[in-house]
Amino acid sequence: MVFTEEVFLFYFMPFFLLVYYLLPYRKNAGPDQTAFWVRNFWITIMSYAFYGWFEPWYVTLMWISSIMDYYCGRVAGNFDNSHLKRKSALLVSMIGNLSLLGVFKYAVFAQVNANWILNNLGQPAFQIFYITLPIGISFYTFQTMSYTIDVYMGSSKPVKSFADFSCFVALFPQLIAGPIVRYNTIEEQLNSRKHTMDLFSRGLMLFMLGFGLKILLANPAGRVADAAFAVDRPDALVAWWGIIAYSFQIYFDFNGYSTMACGLGMMLGFEFLKNFDDPYHADSITNFWQRWHISLSTFLRDYLYIPLGGNRKGNTRTYINLALVMLLGGMWHGAQWQFIVWGAIHGSWLALERWSGKKPFYGKLPRFVRVAITMFIVLIAWVFFRAENLAHAFQYIQCMFGAIEPGTFASLSHSQVFATVNVIEMIICAFFIYQPLQAYDMANKITWPRVGIAMAAFAVGIVMMYTQAFNPFLYFQF
Repeated sequence: MVFTEEVFLFYFMPFFLLVYYLLPYRKNAGPDQTAFWVRNFWITIMSYAFYGWFEPWYVTLMWISSIMDYYCGRVAGNFDNSHLKRKSALLVSMIGNLSLLGVFKYAVFAQVNANWILNNLGQPAFQIFYITLPIGISFYTFQTMSYTIDVYMGSSKPVKSFADFSCFVALFPQLIAGPIVRYNTIEEQLNSRKHTMDLFSRGLMLFMLGFGLKILLANPAGRVADAAFAVDRPDALVAWWGIIAYSFQIYFDFNGYSTMACGLGMMLGFEFLKNFDDPYHADSITNFWQRWHISLSTFLRDYLYIPLGGNRKGNTRTYINLALVMLLGGMWHGAQWQFIVWGAIHGSWLALERWSGKKPFYGKLPRFVRVAITMFIVLIAWVFFRAENLAHAFQYIQCMFGAIEPGTFASLSHSQVFATVNVIEMIICAFFIYQPLQAYDMANKITWPRVGIAMAAFAVGIVMMYTQAFNPFLYFQF
């Protein structure tokens, strides 16, 4: 089930919210009591239904992760236990979660590459066992693992109720594609949160705006990108137009999902952290990662970069840590070499910018030039994110710079890629990227004109939804 389909909009969401607000909760519960246990239980059950809509057995994996980290957290967070016992519980959590990711996300990748090595050594290849990738596994395993780490470090208290912990793990608004919600950010909200008309209205506005971002901006941009990347050796103009379209698609697609997720959370009394902050306004790659997928970048910083030593162990170690973290960040996105190269590009530039001092080596240039340089790097890296494989990515980059002759039918693609409707939609996308007002800004202060804009975007989006082919969010594959 996805947010942008009929069954969710007209059946699941209305029914879920209606029952949720009819259920009782205790306003004056004590500090050791769970005020929202009935409503949390309802969230959990319906989240399992939401997640199991894709494939019912996926829920079993979530149960395994939830049970494992609940009990590991109880042991790791009890400072009366020996250090060995607490550390063993932490290791069980980390090994268990990483094993789930390893089996379901990277096993096929490992088998394919092992066969490639065997073939080059003249040895017979073995049969590859293909495993279905459960949707959202990268997100909820990171969430449960971060909980165990936090209670081990003492930055969070172990959750007392397994029902509350299950609610945290399964929380359907952000379950499939983030943002990555850490337990210590919603710990108090699980047991005591406010439901106000203002918060609900802001959440509803965010949901409608996020819906518009996905349907009205991301999907049309994706159509242009798909057409450009489908051309065999496009000319430079088509190649650049295609990767710009993809940059629009992935931003509006992922930002649209995160905005809708945060909006749904507000309707339930939860306030998730903002996941995007005008990333294409960034004037360096460092600044880009302070604005793009903030929940992932902060996760990698807190649970990988800092434990590796961060910038505390000398310059050389800092550069290595930056490159390694982004390399692993690329692998997190997908078990394909092009994602690893994408991470390597970002990691190398982060290290290069850190090497050049407090500002990147182009830091003294005018801001619009810095933004252009940053966008250029981001676009080159996005080619690896979008391409089918490494060979396709390198060929596409060659096409962008005119390094190879265009294909026989490359010129014919102009009529499709540069169709009037596509050009208009691309201009609209560019306007919404570079105008200063974000969805969060609109929802923070509700006025009738803003309500009208959100309702219009939602209404037009619903009409357009019925004219578009099924187009799930891009980050579902991660």
